[in-house]
Amino acid sequence: MSWHGVVETGGTFEPEPGRYHLYIGLFCPFAHRVNLIRHLKGLISFIDISIVKPYPKGDEKGWPGWRFPKTDDEYPDATRDRLFGSEYMHEIYFRADKSYQGRYSVPVLWDTKTNTIVNNESHEILRFLENAFNPLLSDEYRVRNYYPDHLRDKIDEVCDWMQRDLNTGVYKAGFAPNQEVYDENVVPVFDTLKRLEKLLAENNGSYILGEEMTEVDLRLYPTLIRFDTVYVQHFKCNLGTLRHDYPRLNNWLKNLYWNVSGFKETTNFKHIKENYTKSHYDINPKAITPMGPVPDIEEDVEQQFDKLRIGNVRLP
Repeated sequence: MSWHGVVETGGTFEPEPGRYHLYIGLFCPFAHRVNLIRHLKGLISFIDISIVKPYPKGDEKGWPGWRFPKTDDEYPDATRDRLFGSEYMHEIYFRADKSYQGRYSVPVLWDTKTNTIVNNESHEILRFLENAFNPLLSDEYRVRNYYPDHLRDKIDEVCDWMQRDLNTGVYKAGFAPNQEVYDENVVPVFDTLKRLEKLLAENNGSYILGEEMTEVDLRLYPTLIRFDTVYVQHFKCNLGTLRHDYPRLNNWLKNLYWNVSGFKETTNFKHIKENYTKSHYDINPKAITPMGPVPDIEEDVEQQFDKLRIGNVRLP
């Protein structure tokens, strides 16, 4: 079961400062999207957050699920449930629906006025938070539009194959139950990186579709910031690395992290690394977290993108 409510003027969930509370995990790429739009649209003072610990997750069925620390000092950058003092994320779901039987995932946007979940689908939250609070925002944030009319068809097209083969593709490869399933799913991951590398070069801008930051960037960044640090070794997506094989994408990633406010601030490598390595017992039974790569992300950003070669790897 999912919730699909929308914050909008004239709707059930009106845009009001302080009314909504966001539950996230800093490890989760899909929750990362929502935290990104919260920062980029200047909604930090409008929507408070609670942050679960990155591990443990629970048994093979996900029970009891993500935990909140008992104090804000228990695990760095994780927080207590600031609304209800819950011990587990599943308690939030049961508050909204006592008979709930689905996954206890993040993100979750909670409405304190109707005392229920608004939405727990990351792309839907990302989409409506782009505009929902515009009447209440300063000009600096009101004008930021990551789904502009003239690029919507292209954004939808790219996000469709990117979501299928990369954003979720790394999970299809990483959680493959056998060699055949892994072989089938790891190649599309790198074919998609090749397509994105070429697209970035063709559009010759700071962002994937040119000089305008769009939803494509917001949905790609959380996956690629985890790529060299986690997906290469933990999910066996090791046909190449961003820093060695995809110069354009690597520079795009570095530019966002070091030069665009909101990206570094929403990225926590400790949470990211320890979540994957300490909560996937079937993949990493000893829960050892690798030290590398060092550094997690490089600092030298090339400002002239067209100086960089267009990278690729040989696919089997």
